[in-house]
Amino acid sequence: MKKTVLKEGFAKVFKKEPEILFFSPGRINLIGEHTDYNGGHVFPCAVNLGTYGAATKRNDRKIRFFSANFEELGILETTLDSLDERKKGEWINYPKGMILELLDAGYEINSGADLYFDGDLPNGAGLSSSASIELLTGAMINALFGLNIEMLDLVKFGQKTENNYVGVDSGIMDQFAVGMGRDNQAILLDTNTLDYAYADIDLGDNVIVIMNTNKKRKLEDSKYNERRQECESALEDFKTVLDIKTLGDLSIELFDEYNFVIKNSVERKRARHAVFENQRTLQAKKALDKGNLETFGHLMNASHVSLEDDYEVTGIELDTLVHTAWQQSGVLGARMTGAGFGGCAIALVDGNKVDEFKEKVGSVYKEKIGYAPSFYIAQIATGTKVLD
Repeated sequence: MKKTVLKEGFAKVFKKEPEILFFSPGRINLIGEHTDYNGGHVFPCAVNLGTYGAATKRNDRKIRFFSANFEELGILETTLDSLDERKKGEWINYPKGMILELLDAGYEINSGADLYFDGDLPNGAGLSSSASIELLTGAMINALFGLNIEMLDLVKFGQKTENNYVGVDSGIMDQFAVGMGRDNQAILLDTNTLDYAYADIDLGDNVIVIMNTNKKRKLEDSKYNERRQECESALEDFKTVLDIKTLGDLSIELFDEYNFVIKNSVERKRARHAVFENQRTLQAKKALDKGNLETFGHLMNASHVSLEDDYEVTGIELDTLVHTAWQQSGVLGARMTGAGFGGCAIALVDGNKVDEFKEKVGSVYKEKIGYAPSFYIAQIATGTKVLD
């Protein structure tokens, strides 16, 4: 999006010029799903789709929000003193919660602001539009009021917003990828310690295709929190015989030796996914470092099988996309990405066969599901930034 379009959109709505312009990306997770709240590793990257923002300070305590993606809702208004009033399902819960977290942390936000949002992330697609908005809001407020907050701290405030304000028991992966992303690099993040390392992504002649099921989903309405509770219960069983803090502390060998202590068979499956997926993620980073894309693709496939069978978060839409992708020539691997329950999958595809891939996968999906999927080529991008 050109800066002039963003400025014009802001001026049309708020009848003044914006002081600052920002961009905040979405993210995909290459591998390492539902490991972030289990103390494991994740391997996400920011993408060039995201949320654009413009903002200016006010002379009173009003905060006004406008999203070009929800134009029909018009300007939504609150004040610095009533940010804790929330309505379930409102998109402004994400920016409101972020500002409230900053205030609660003691940062001085001494006046209101007008905030304008315009995103090209598909809503509800599982590409982390919520984290994109949270980090965008944090970055804009940080800049407007000269708060000097480090990006890593904004990332943590984003997760707190999700947990405390929105009511999703999520880990930190989404906000971390959105805030800390770099061009052409993925991030191997240890969610237990927040140690991280960047990895160059050299896909050769291949590209990452994002496959959107076009099935909307909201995490707070899904079984996301239920999965987390099942893993926590399994962890408590492990703690009766092992000195561990998270499922991410377990090797595959330790899991195999001691999983009999998990009383509930469903919780055993959930824990198995968390442990094996964590190890797959470490293996995937090593494979990419060696340029072994074939091994990386196999690990992607294994990840989806585990999410489908052990974690049960895929569903017919995601499974149809992924299973069909596996059958196409030029595909090295495919898996769901994000929390599941709809949203998106990704495939590693020979760049010369992308058109054929889209046509064949799209045709099978439409015939089986009844409506068409959408496809995007993912370009790995930098994190939340000011637009110069």
